Amino acid sequence: MHRVVVLALDGVIPFELGIPSRIFGEAVGADGEPLYEVIVCTVDGRPVTSSAGYTLGVEHDAEALAGADTVVIPPSHALGPVRENIRLPQPLAAALSRIRPGSRIASICTASYVLAAAGLLDDRPATTHWREAEHFQRTFPHVKVDPGVLFVDDGDVLTSAGAAAGVDLCLHMIRRDHGSEIANQVARGCVVPPWRHGGQAQYIERPIPQPSQATTADTRAWALQHLDQPVTLPELAAHARTSVRTFTRRFRHEVGMTPGQWLIRQRVERARHLLESSDLAIDQIADQSGFGAPSSFRQHFRAIIGVSPADYRRTFHAET
Repeated sequence: MHRVVVLALDGVIPFELGIPSRIFGEAVGADGEPLYEVIVCTVDGRPVTSSAGYTLGVEHDAEALAGADTVVIPPSHALGPVRENIRLPQPLAAALSRIRPGSRIASICTASYVLAAAGLLDDRPATTHWREAEHFQRTFPHVKVDPGVLFVDDGDVLTSAGAAAGVDLCLHMIRRDHGSEIANQVARGCVVPPWRHGGQAQYIERPIPQPSQATTADTRAWALQHLDQPVTLPELAAHARTSVRTFTRRFRHEVGMTPGQWLIRQRVERARHLLESSDLAIDQIADQSGFGAPSSFRQHFRAIIGVSPADYRRTFHAET
């Protein structure tokens, strides 16, 4: 069983602390057995005070990190010394040194400061809460900060943006480990979106639309019901009863990408599901996902997922 160890620092924020246990704990295999074991530790095994003003007791100290397959570090309101001095307190540095080579390490929100101060993000892409992105980049100039995404997966080191982006990150790790079918089951169980497209830029200081303001939501829902058909931009605009120019501007404002980019991603998600759950031929999946030509399907699938449809199926296809 894959062991996830969550390192709770003093001043930990309770919401983000609970994300790994809730998300990974929901993942079960076909036989109903848990796919992950999640435990929480502190640097010294002693209780820590949360940012909400109550104390959290744990059963494990930093020795638990040595047996972790994945380590998740939630944010803390007591990271001032790391933020300003660009170095880790010795007990925290010693705790992180227990993590064995090859383990996956992930930070939620401003816990990215911990990874950066430990030197784990040097010359690597990363993200953090958008409010801290500029300061984070100044503090750690060797990190390739991307403030416009919900999370960054750089293989064995992953970082996420603020708060609920930790949910996206944990779902992504489950998807990477076991495929989108399991990740989608977890998302349904936790009543959260299985995949949020776009970056955190769409959540930055943007006024909430008035209830009467027109949106593209109905048209997006209509498009999802017709993914197997060659939906065009004029058709989308016509469904929304607006001009192509207005529809494109409104769509990009709401979703964070163009209608064409969004459609391709939705078609890829449909294809992923079919690759995992059906025995349809690749050409049939290309057709049912709306790509038409198998060559176009393979090109877009590899560009977004990073592997060919055939390789993806070999990894994630459910055995019956």
